[in-house]
Amino acid sequence: MTVIVRALRPDARADLEGFARVRHAAMPYLLTTPASLVHDLTRLPPDAHYRPLVAVADGEVVGTAQVHLAHDSSEPGQGNVNVYVHPEHTRRGVGALLVRTAEEHLAAHGARRLHSWVLDEPGNRAFAERHGYRASRSAHFFRRDLAARPLPPLQDPPPGVELRRASDFAADPRPLFALDAETSADEPGDVPVELTDYETWLAQTWRHPLLDAELTTVAVVDGRPAAFTVARTDGRGRYLTAMTGTARAYRGLGLAKLAKNDSLHRARAAGCTEALTGNDTDNGPMLAINEWLGYERCATEVRHVRELGPGR
Repeated sequence: MTVIVRALRPDARADLEGFARVRHAAMPYLLTTPASLVHDLTRLPPDAHYRPLVAVADGEVVGTAQVHLAHDSSEPGQGNVNVYVHPEHTRRGVGALLVRTAEEHLAAHGARRLHSWVLDEPGNRAFAERHGYRASRSAHFFRRDLAARPLPPLQDPPPGVELRRASDFAADPRPLFALDAETSADEPGDVPVELTDYETWLAQTWRHPLLDAELTTVAVVDGRPAAFTVARTDGRGRYLTAMTGTARAYRGLGLAKLAKNDSLHRARAAGCTEALTGNDTDNGPMLAINEWLGYERCATEVRHVRELGPGR
């Protein structure tokens, strides 16, 4: 089997569909569509040096890689390499070729440390270790069948709290940007995140084709967004929580729990049948909320890190 690795292009329909198909087969806990791939290809800032890859064998996409620098990090030189090979095409050198191509690209653009999420399975972890990556932090994926079991009852917001939709902020989403920036900075992770550019956030996050502004719930206190849960949907009944967070001044009041439950109820009413989410294993408060909401753990992934030497 001859494998060719090439960069994904926004005008290559077959490759876009193949990329989404492989990602779903190898990582069914995330949402990927051709439209979301085109969005990332055309909206991520130049300093991300974003270069998704496809591995093609006999005209069929059998592997993918997400490759970019962490442009929103305060630490320069942080690269990301997430490789997924279709389960029917593993152990044929596809992953190794993708990793080598990705590393060469990132090293050429100044990466000194590479991060890669790897499913917590023996074969995947052994593959990462063979390529010089060491295990770091971990995260869980959770799934909930929205049709099979009832959700916890809706709760009335406490006095002074109003539940709104992200679409209510369409005329001026800047308050949501401020909340996203504050909560993202406090998320557990290996690479610190700083959201400072509003226009980039608008292009990359607010206008993302999977963002469902009608199902994204915002808890507002005294006119200010205090907590939110960000919903993404793929139009096929799948709903993903992309982010849930509370501003520092309002933590401990149950606002994230309130917002997420409200969003799930509206998602089910809108016809969504499957809810997905993920959390860092050290994020105790969110893990407790997901358990209360009836999510069940379906997989774990481990962040792996590789240091690139000088001159690589």
